[in-house]
Amino acid sequence: MDAAARLSTRARPASHPNPGVACILVRDEIVVGRGWTATGGRPHAEAAALAQAGDAARGATAYVTLEPCAHRSERGPACCDLLTHAGVARVVAGVEDPDPRTAGEGLARLRRAGVATDLLSSPAAQASLAGYLARAAHARPHVTMKIAMSLDGCIATAGGESQWITGPQARAHVHAQRARADAILVGGGTWRADRPRLDVRLPGLEHHAPQRIVLTRGVAPDGVRVINTPAQIAALEALYLYVEAGADIAASLLADDLVDRLEIYRAPIVIGGGRGAVSNFGLAALDDAHGRWALVERRQLGSDSFEAYSRQRQE
Repeated sequence: MDAAARLSTRARPASHPNPGVACILVRDEIVVGRGWTATGGRPHAEAAALAQAGDAARGATAYVTLEPCAHRSERGPACCDLLTHAGVARVVAGVEDPDPRTAGEGLARLRRAGVATDLLSSPAAQASLAGYLARAAHARPHVTMKIAMSLDGCIATAGGESQWITGPQARAHVHAQRARADAILVGGGTWRADRPRLDVRLPGLEHHAPQRIVLTRGVAPDGVRVINTPAQIAALEALYLYVEAGADIAASLLADDLVDRLEIYRAPIVIGGGRGAVSNFGLAALDDAHGRWALVERRQLGSDSFEAYSRQRQE
């Protein structure tokens, strides 16, 4: 299942509006088929893996990050039926599909057809479907906030100079993260001061540039969408929103508890008296700050460090 979760990253973000799902077919301890959700959402991962496996799918075990769908659409048949007709012996799903058209019925239909099933509730599969699950649970995109700062927590000098706090390896990593998002958001102050391109400048990934969004009460040029309040994030047609935040936007989103993942790039410099990363967002007591964030990733990027934290919520 962990391998399937890693494979599913190939679907993101091209599979939008469908979730990026992956399927691995294993027979006699040999991988006979692999697939992930195609551009635009079809074919689904199971269909792609079955097409690759051919007759070798009969008697195989299918490892699928998301429960196979139980509903037929104009764009294709239900994946649980495809797996049954292919003669798959067992299906292992990483996450139950929250879509009410499936929601357990996919696995139930497989069992009724004589196919063995297991539901793992896999953390790796859940992480790979973060955007889809955020949309189902909170009716909004999964929000990642990126902050590049100095060792003393500054995102710019007192005069506003911020290019560049981090080095080239960290900046390349940011562009790779942009390429995995459906949309990218900055605040009006950042837009007016820097006129950021908000594109992807990595060879071969330029076409993955996300939709550009500015949170402001002003106007933006053609090709850039404007929203006026954080509440309007819910209306964005995106599964993954990447936020490159200034201090005020960071505070606003944190105050509204809209951030699911924090990505911190820290440069080995001390600025002193610079502009802080996050403005006051109304934290009443220090105890309220604890237990909210869990470290999920850490790596070195040249001379800079990268840490990612996941918001811990009681669902």
